[in-house]
Amino acid sequence: MRFLGNIEAKMDAKGRAFLPATFRKMLQAGGDERLVMRKDVFQACLVLYPEHVWNEQMDLMRQRLNRWNRREQMVYRKFVSEVELLTLDGNGRFLIPKRYQRMADIEQDIKFVGMGDTIEIWSCQNAEQQQMKPDEFESALEEFMGSAPQEQ
Repeated sequence: MRFLGNIEAKMDAKGRAFLPATFRKMLQAGGDERLVMRKDVFQACLVLYPEHVWNEQMDLMRQRLNRWNRREQMVYRKFVSEVELLTLDGNGRFLIPKRYQRMADIEQDIKFVGMGDTIEIWSCQNAEQQQMKPDEFESALEEFMGSAPQEQ
């Protein structure tokens, strides 16, 4: 399952948004019915995880973090406790709770960004501000990928 591209949308007055049809179809094809939403760790956006991807992340974190280490247990607790389990209604809508709207500076105009195995939700204004400039992107891509072994 690979969520790709970006789609602008609007949230209604009740805080509901339609999951874009292309993403909804991919979710259904993957057999997932529920999503897990949390604020991104680094940026002012929300992240939607298909339930199986979230479970994989939980398993990976549990393997890496020692439950008998106070700090590591606090990191795990913080990561897993600030989530919302979502189920799409019959029309493909879901509710973005007010506290999540505040966390991501979302008012009405939103942008869904496919990030491979997850989907980000940005306020349209924040999405534009977080984009790399074309020359920065070119330079970073060359730096990261330029020294990679060539495929044949």
